[in-house]
Amino acid sequence: MEQLVKIKRSKRERAVTLTPNAVNKIRQLLGAEDDPSLALRMAVRAGGCSGFSYEMYFDSEVDSGDTLENFDGVGVVVDNQSVNLLRGSVLDYNDGLMDAGFAINNPNVSRSCGCGNSFS
Repeated sequence: MEQLVKIKRSKRERAVTLTPNAVNKIRQLLGAEDDPSLALRMAVRAGGCSGFSYEMYFDSEVDSGDTLENFDGVGVVVDNQSVNLLRGSVLDYNDGLMDAGFAINNPNVSRSCGCGNSFS
């Protein structure tokens, strides 16, 4: 007797999510760099007044342990050590007069400092 087994694939949770505003701003900044190999690298580093701080910069290298996400052609790279601290985070960009710039909404944060750049 032949038995068929169905395997239900669970959708992998992204390391981070980008809002459409963040994707558009990153695409604009990458266009100014004029290097198609670049992706946004997001990382968490020890330091800051609350224990950890965010780091974001453009990078052309993807290591074997890195997680690479793609958002409408915009690559986002997260290193192996940062991925669990960033998992579930949403990167947004605000272009208003108040609080203009990138903001990370991270569900893993237990507390943050007044500057908004450091967390634990």
